[in-house]
Amino acid sequence: MILGLGLRDFGHDLSCPLGPDNCGVGASNVLAGAELYDPVAGTWSVTGSMTAARYNHTATLLPNGKVLVAGGPVNATAELYDPATGTWTSAGSMATARRLHTATLLPNGKVLVAGGYTATATAELYDPATGTWTSTGSMAAVRFEHTATLLPNGQVVVAGGAQSSGSGVLTNAELYDPTTGKWSSTGSMIAPRYQHTATLLPNGTVLVAAGYNFVSEIATAEVYDPATGTWSATAVMATARLFFTATPLQNGRVVVAGGFGNLVPNALASAELYSFTKDDCRNKQWQNFTLPPGPFKSQGQCATFFAMQ
Repeated sequence: MILGLGLRDFGHDLSCPLGPDNCGVGASNVLAGAELYDPVAGTWSVTGSMTAARYNHTATLLPNGKVLVAGGPVNATAELYDPATGTWTSAGSMATARRLHTATLLPNGKVLVAGGYTATATAELYDPATGTWTSTGSMAAVRFEHTATLLPNGQVVVAGGAQSSGSGVLTNAELYDPTTGKWSSTGSMIAPRYQHTATLLPNGTVLVAAGYNFVSEIATAEVYDPATGTWSATAVMATARLFFTATPLQNGRVVVAGGFGNLVPNALASAELYSFTKDDCRNKQWQNFTLPPGPFKSQGQCATFFAMQ
């Protein structure tokens, strides 16, 4: 099943890059509702609503099958969704209100929340066993709309992001070590970007694709190698895009879908496949195709997979 919740659409209007409260849209357009998608039946059904309306939040599947939702506009609160009952309960509050942050499930079962708007370098941990939040080491750089990817060695690589509205797009990346609670520098990306995606590939490297740099959309992509701490350029995408999704497939490829492109305030229907394996005839190349119109258009909506209990 897939849990879809809240609203992020207004935050993806190119004339409103930081959300409805920055563009006079109003809080009445922000949702607390949640729905469940059943892939077997191909249908959606309404489930319990969150205790607070929110957008630009995160949703993280926990080992116990529950979903942790955290943050939102001027919001430090968090809540838990229980698929067994279809209800939400409080998960306490973070030390810092944040949105456009990242939330990463660590191998020890805790959730690392890092960065966010208004630009912060702070990070904190949620412990599902105790239901509490604790501060951990801060990043060297403040950032929001960055990416955070769990590596096979248990560390988390954070890459790119923005530092303020209209300027300060980052190339630098940092590594978080859960065993020490500290951050360390690693190699910088080739291109500054935010509103991009980062996908762990089967060989342990990380594919970063597309995004925005406050001037234009980006079609370039690059790969991070944790073994060397370096980035290398890979094939350029057919379409520059931001606010899109990137999903790893079981065959090792990555499908990128939707988003915005060419500074046109309409969602894209196009999608591309990235292949990287040596035995693939499309090695390190993008293959373009078009999605059907309608609900397949992606503008970065928050969705979380969970197992039925």
